[in-house]
Amino acid sequence: MSAPSRRTVLRGLALAAAATAVPFSATQASAETAAWTPPLRQMRGMWIASVLNINWPSKPGLTVDEQKAEYLAWLDLAEQRKLNSIFLQIRPTADAFWPSPYEPWSQYITGTQGQDPGYDPLGFAVEETHKRGLSLHAWFNPYRVSMQADPNKLHPDHPGRKNPTWILPFGGKLYYNPGMPEVRKFCQDAMMHAIENYDLDGLHFDDYFYPTNSTAFNDAEAFAKYGAGFPDLAAWRRNNVDLMVQEMQQRVLASKPEIAWGISPSGIWRNKGTDPLGSDTNGGQSYDNLHADTRGWVKKGWLDYIAPQLYWYIGQPPADYAKLVPWWSDVADGTGTLLWIGQAAYKAGDPAQAPQWQDPKELSKHLTLNQSHPQITGDIWFSAGDVRADRLTSITTAVADHYQRPALSPVLPRLASGRRPHRAVVAQARTTSGGVEVKVVATGPQEPFQFAVFRFDSRPSAEQFENAANLVAVLPGDRHITWTDPEGKRGQYYYALAVDRANRVSRPSNGHRVIF
Repeated sequence: MSAPSRRTVLRGLALAAAATAVPFSATQASAETAAWTPPLRQMRGMWIASVLNINWPSKPGLTVDEQKAEYLAWLDLAEQRKLNSIFLQIRPTADAFWPSPYEPWSQYITGTQGQDPGYDPLGFAVEETHKRGLSLHAWFNPYRVSMQADPNKLHPDHPGRKNPTWILPFGGKLYYNPGMPEVRKFCQDAMMHAIENYDLDGLHFDDYFYPTNSTAFNDAEAFAKYGAGFPDLAAWRRNNVDLMVQEMQQRVLASKPEIAWGISPSGIWRNKGTDPLGSDTNGGQSYDNLHADTRGWVKKGWLDYIAPQLYWYIGQPPADYAKLVPWWSDVADGTGTLLWIGQAAYKAGDPAQAPQWQDPKELSKHLTLNQSHPQITGDIWFSAGDVRADRLTSITTAVADHYQRPALSPVLPRLASGRRPHRAVVAQARTTSGGVEVKVVATGPQEPFQFAVFRFDSRPSAEQFENAANLVAVLPGDRHITWTDPEGKRGQYYYALAVDRANRVSRPSNGHRVIF
């Protein structure tokens, strides 16, 4: 069995699964959740896929206003589900959702590759996402060129048409050849153009590297030219992917060190039966099949975060979510690489899936299990359409159980010691007909990215700002902002933290007691 991932979604395959007992009950899960202190920081993201018009735009050729309205609706959904981050696919098939000098406009915008959509979709998305106080991570597919295999159907100015030796067909698609140094540099240049020219919060790769371990991916010519010194084709391919990952880290650090750089690989590195360091699973191995040494990247410190796609239910043979979570937690422990989990929103409530996916609480149980692994600092949901569909109320159940409080995005360990933002001031907290109206004012030269507002029944200790038990709102930053807390009461105290783009927080503000 191969590991399920977004690859299987695009190919329309379903993972065959046998029913098995869930190792802990829903009652136990609820009890554990109730005793849990909500963290101040937690990645709560969703993937918005553009390839094949999976999410946005919903179909090619929509008007500019229709495309904009659709994107704003995705942001509305993120707010409704209490998320804090968007992972937007802006280079699905060696094309672009921004005016790129490297690759043509994406066909998934207008229906015609290379056709100017009449506006800048990425620029619009960045501006509107940040207006909501949400983070925007640019999601790139590094090597996929086309979802069809005919180079002549690419735009005449497409790099694959101009450099036919760069591309290889496989499985009805076209790919850039990862074994060519000039291809690797070109792909990096194309992606870095977006990073360098837009106010993005992250650079994100999905799980596509080499398409398979099959010899049908015919890169023998490149191996003959560049493979000297490697014991076999597989080792050379892994080195090529390693170079892409390591060099992307170096380029991000040199150009935009404040943004997050990470990858969401397929969920199994290697099985224990293949490698004693592997997980207690028996599924497709990214190390062998995709030539992606995902464990090695974490151990070598080449990523800010890793978000393995753990698209299995708890107890599933031969790939059990409850076995993979501790394995990945152990891999990430002590490395400085954050661990976020890719969650299979697309499987919940799908009648083609196993009975366990018909349990409205399956995804909530995943998040409950994560709580016992402090290395895990959040989740990303695939995909946005399934977060919206909320089949069997599986998403709203997880939100109700685990996202009762707002959360800030995690701070990258390498940025944690940077300068904190200037302290905010709570200038006003007074009762109105709608609750307590709170006014927060920024100080210092830099406008905060967000304000985190806390409410207490009495004056708090410093430790009470280190979790979200009393966090009532995360608001978009401005020089000053007014917000009404519908649950606020006379006699309570309000404080605020200023939050910068690296998610660092200021010292707590003055406390303002509601006295009238």
